Amino acid sequence: MMNMGKLFIILGILFIIIGLIWTFIGRLPGDITFKRGNFTVYFPIMTSIVVSIILSLLFFIFGRFR
Repeated sequence: MMNMGKLFIILGILFIIIGLIWTFIGRLPGDITFKRGNFTVYFPIMTSIVVSIILSLLFFIFGRFR
């Protein structure tokens, strides 16, 4: 059970760091935005790729500890 507590602390710190980075960076180059009058469409393509890579790495790392 002690390992589960450490895991949650590490994940919490990791989420805080990702949230701070995301706040300061904002939208990444490669994200597509269309604006027509009052209508805006936003496609976060690059953001989705980055999040996918980070999650894949996390699942790979935590999967090795099982």
